This record gives sequence, structure tokens and C-alpha cells, in this order.
Amino acid sequence: MTNPLKSEFLLDPKVIYLNHGSFGACPRPVFEEYQRWQRELERQPMEFLARRALDMMAEARGALADFLSCEEDEVVYFPNPTTAINMAARSLKLEPGDEILTTDHEYGAMDRTWRFICRQTGARYLRQPIPLPVTSSEAFTETFWAGVTERTRVIFISHITSPTALRFPVEAICRRARQAGILCIVDGAHAPGHIPLDLTDLGADLYTGACHKWLCAPKGSAFLYARREVQERLQPLVISWGWESEKPGDSRFIDHHQWQGTRDLSAFLSVPAAIRFQLEHDWISVRQRCHQLASKVRKQINDLTGLEPICPDKPDWFIQMCAARLPEVDVEILQKRLYDEFGIEVVTRRWNDQPLIRVSFQAYNDQGDADALFHALGQLLPL
Repeated sequence: MTNPLKSEFLLDPKVIYLNHGSFGACPRPVFEEYQRWQRELERQPMEFLARRALDMMAEARGALADFLSCEEDEVVYFPNPTTAINMAARSLKLEPGDEILTTDHEYGAMDRTWRFICRQTGARYLRQPIPLPVTSSEAFTETFWAGVTERTRVIFISHITSPTALRFPVEAICRRARQAGILCIVDGAHAPGHIPLDLTDLGADLYTGACHKWLCAPKGSAFLYARREVQERLQPLVISWGWESEKPGDSRFIDHHQWQGTRDLSAFLSVPAAIRFQLEHDWISVRQRCHQLASKVRKQINDLTGLEPICPDKPDWFIQMCAARLPEVDVEILQKRLYDEFGIEVVTRRWNDQPLIRVSFQAYNDQGDADALFHALGQLLPL
């Protein structure tokens, strides 16, 4: 049966694309909206940037806030989560001996950001080990919280991890952090469009997410959510016209962080189109179908290798993206051979010296893609 959503995406049809998690993929109607905004900008730059930009950004921010179940003045657009976290990390008044607690499943760029900040401030970045397999949210929470000390000032944790594709129970961590008076920052790069989000209920002090990944917006669209109580602690990464604004808006948080000089706003302005696209195409059903594919291929890989699953087979732990252990193999060579010989784009990497494969399923994928991967692994793995 032909997948009707496959033709909605611009991906090369000769490639079996199982790596949506890295950079996303933009549907044709959303990309056309993105190009429409770019053409409109070039048609009359003065009108677009000097007279209309703030109102248009407010409208796009409002659509995003509704999608995230938060207030419009609690969220601001950034080009990517890395930039947003850099702003937040540089704003904190950390002192020698202060601790930032995280896990050993975090994205490499974020680990590097926090290590840089610690070298500047004398703080310590502590990676609490979360061994595999994970078993329950209660066990996870207790294992993670064992790393908290009287010096813990910040908790930084992924909602859905990049290397291991695990959905962490961050709601419980946020609650305990609030009770303990610890600032909690959640890296939700993989969450928007992947799982339902209610940022007001979730309870993070700061939450960053990518719109260009699972929400399928254009590249260069992401956001930072900040509770009003912590907004005053955040210093602009770029000082521009919003600082000491001659025409201040209702939110100093938005004034300080939204305008960063002349730049292409088209990716941000296209986010409402991405939200509409998913609503119009019954994305709840898309997620369920993709989860079924991920669950099946994960079991097939585990059966093929004879290795233990890294988590229970439940959507509490993974949805459209899953990871599985591999036997001892050169993961770089394996990834290259999968692409060169079978036309499969998928991630293989080492995490804590364990070879893993991370497989993403999006609306354009189908059972044939999963079968092709399983067949290729059967040919290439040293079993």
C-alpha cells in the first residue's frame, strides 16, 4: 500500500531516510510557505522588517504558545536549541564549587556548552550515570536524584535523549527540583511534534525545543520557554534594539531576546504552517503508526543480535525514535555501508563504549523501509 504522506516531503526518493531525528524534514506545503515569506521579505525589506516584523513574530509566537500550552510572553524563538541553551547557561551566576547535574545521555553540543561555562566560572558539570536498561520512571528518578547534593544549583536533562532515543520522566524531576529550589532546564530538542507538550503543567523553569525536527518546520526554527519567575535572570545573548527599547512591549523578556539584528525570520514565521500541517493530517494517528514501526523494528534488531533491549516496549520510553544495541562493530563503517550499499540513512554510534543504532520513523516511512533496514543489518552485522 502506498504511503500517501511520502509525496508530501521533499526527500530524495532513492534514499530510505530513517534519520529524521538529526535534522528533521520539511513537508512541501510548509517549505512553500517558508519560501513565500522569504520572497515577501525580499520584495520590500523595509516594510517587512521595520514595520511588520514585530506583529508577525507575535502572531507566530502566539501559535507556538498555544501548541505548547503556555503563555505567549513565556516563549521566544531561537534558531536552534544550542543557541537557546548557550544564552541560558551564560546568564547563570555560577560560583566555584556550584554543581550542574545532568545524565550521561545528553547531546554532545550541550555537554560541551556546560563544560565551557564551568571552565569560566569554576562550577562543576556532573554526569549522573543512568545505566541501561532503564526499567521504570520511579527507578530512573531515584537513580538520577542520587546525584543531587547541597551544591546542586542547576539540573539539566533531556526530555528525549539524542544518543539513546529514550523519553525521560522529566515531569517528576521538575517537581522535585522545584521543591528543592534547584533551577531545572529541560532540553526538549526532540519533543515538539513527537509527543504532546503542556509546558505549563510540565513544570520546567526553562525548556528549549526544536521546531525543525519532529514538528517538521524549516531549519533554523526553535524556541526557549521561560517561566515568568525566572525571566529576569536571563541576559540577552545579543544586545540589540530590544535592550533599553525606545518602544518597549508588554514583555521585557521578549524585548530583550527576540530582536537580534537583521536576519531572515522566515523559518520562525513558518512554524504555524507546520503546526497546521500536522493538525490537518491527523498526527496522532501518524505517531501511533510510527511507534508501531519503531516497536517492531526494535524487536527485530534485538532478536537478530540476541542483545538485551535498552528499555521496556512502552511509549513511556520511546515513540517514533528508538535505539538498540549492536554487537561489537565499527559503527562509522557500518553507517557508511548502510548508506553506500543499501541507500539507508540511519545513525549508528558508540555510547559509553556500547555500539548502538538509532532509528527514526516519520510520516513518510512505511513497513518497507523497516524491512529494508532489517535485511541490510542481517547482511552487514557480525552475528
